[in-house]
Amino acid sequence: MTVDDDGFREFVETRYMDLLRVAYHLTGSAQEAEDLVQTALVKAMRRWRRIDEPMAYLRRAMVNQHITVWRRYRAVEVLTSILPDRPGRDVAERDVAERVVEHQALREAMRGLSRRTRTVIVLRYVADLPEAEVARTLGCSVGSVKSRASRGLARLREALGQTPQAVDVMGAKG
Repeated sequence: MTVDDDGFREFVETRYMDLLRVAYHLTGSAQEAEDLVQTALVKAMRRWRRIDEPMAYLRRAMVNQHITVWRRYRAVEVLTSILPDRPGRDVAERDVAERVVEHQALREAMRGLSRRTRTVIVLRYVADLPEAEVARTLGCSVGSVKSRASRGLARLREALGQTPQAVDVMGAKG
């Protein structure tokens, strides 16, 4: 029996974008996110028949791999939120540019969080996992997840200069 016979290919086809979205918010880079997902999928493919909960397994594998790479390299990528002006832009283009600037500001604020806090925010609000699942994934208590999420959202609000009701973490109201 091949891996494809066990539903691996179908799983990847249906859940790849969900995995990529989580990986992107963990890394802040599209290229690093692709690498992270691919690495996790290769590990999962080898054990596919023994994995009971593929999404939980892959999220955990991505978090672990991301931490390993971060510890190994600790490289800092400097991104800029300054977009060049183009004369004569219409309103729709300005709206897109404003969203890009807002997204860039959010990414900068996310980079200001500790790795553990950022991971909690990503798993809780981007992957939309319940607190208990985040705690299980990270091997910590639910209380730790709640406090890290609360403090992380407060730091994001502060960094973005927003009121508690205004912060939108990659599409999730805080």
